[in-house]
Amino acid sequence: MFKVLFIGDIVGKIGRRAVQQVLPKLKKEHKPDLVIANAENIAHGSGVSESGLREMMEAGVDWFTCGDHSFQKEKRLDVYDNLPILRPANYSAGVPGKGYSVISVNAAKAGGDGASVLLVNLIGRVFMKMDYECPFRKLDAILADENLADKKFSAIIIDMHAEATSEKTAMGHYADGRVSAVFGTHTHIMTADHKISKQGTAYITDAGMVGFADGCIGIEKENILDTFLTQVKHSHVIPKKGGAIFNSVLVSIDGKTGKAKKIKPITKFVEIK
Repeated sequence: MFKVLFIGDIVGKIGRRAVQQVLPKLKKEHKPDLVIANAENIAHGSGVSESGLREMMEAGVDWFTCGDHSFQKEKRLDVYDNLPILRPANYSAGVPGKGYSVISVNAAKAGGDGASVLLVNLIGRVFMKMDYECPFRKLDAILADENLADKKFSAIIIDMHAEATSEKTAMGHYADGRVSAVFGTHTHIMTADHKISKQGTAYITDAGMVGFADGCIGIEKENILDTFLTQVKHSHVIPKKGGAIFNSVLVSIDGKTGKAKKIKPITKFVEIK
């Protein structure tokens, strides 16, 4: 059985510290073959940084996905060419990086057999600011790619980064039976609808986040409340210390068929000092 641990959006330094505390223990307990995390909020809560990504790699993350904040740090776009990180495949043509990748998992990690995994990053369009290409048609194009069509994958994994639950649910249905798992990201709140379809696709609308627990989606609550009360935009503050939540989802997949067999949400709380 091939195991994938997917970690929800890592938010800021406190999120990175939570990963450093929790992930090594989870890996020892559950022995995942592949660890994936959404990293679009890893650098001060918006965008990515090489140092932050390398911290998470040292903690045990193998690959990263992103979302609408992929290019927030303009000077760090080279990370998409140099590190194991994706940006959404349905961004406009010409942006740095790639939206999907074939990952080879070594024999030792895959129980002696080795594995080839197709990881795909997509972004939704509903309530999003940018004019992205259609994620549904982009998925079709990727799966029909002649360079991939003849490959035998142990698993096909999708990160569907979207605001609307309806759009993520629609992607779950659209990809059903064609991929091993669809993990929704972006809203930072883990949903309770995890399931495995009759056709063997694991699904959850949102995998949650790793970050400050006593706030609003990882952000200190005071300024958020002031924004709602006054309709005047206040800055987002992400605490570096305090209680943190760690959301992740563990999926077990039959490596021969690519069908998911088990899905287990995992939530941990830790204190970051």
